[in-house]
Amino acid sequence: MIAPAKSKKLRLNTAGVEEFCRQRGIRKLSLFGSAVREDYCPETSDVDVLAEFEPGALRGIGWNYFGYGEELSKILGQRVDFCSRLDPRIRTRIEKQLVPLYERA
Repeated sequence: MIAPAKSKKLRLNTAGVEEFCRQRGIRKLSLFGSAVREDYCPETSDVDVLAEFEPGALRGIGWNYFGYGEELSKILGQRVDFCSRLDPRIRTRIEKQLVPLYERA
């Protein structure tokens, strides 16, 4: 279990998250947004994640990439907004709140 916010808890299937990341060449998966703030509510909040891929991991993946959020949603039991790039206008703000969920050693 990880507690990204002091008063709310996000339950994680850590083995499932690790397997998901390993199979897709994700070297780091981080939480941001409401999942790491006090306003996180399991009933209404989604889980925002930023994925950093190993070099070449997305080569040939095609449309399958767009299913990653749905696949991770099934593992976490909550809707996931999955991204691997941040808009430059919000990058600095988001990078300050990133909480690593998985990191390949």
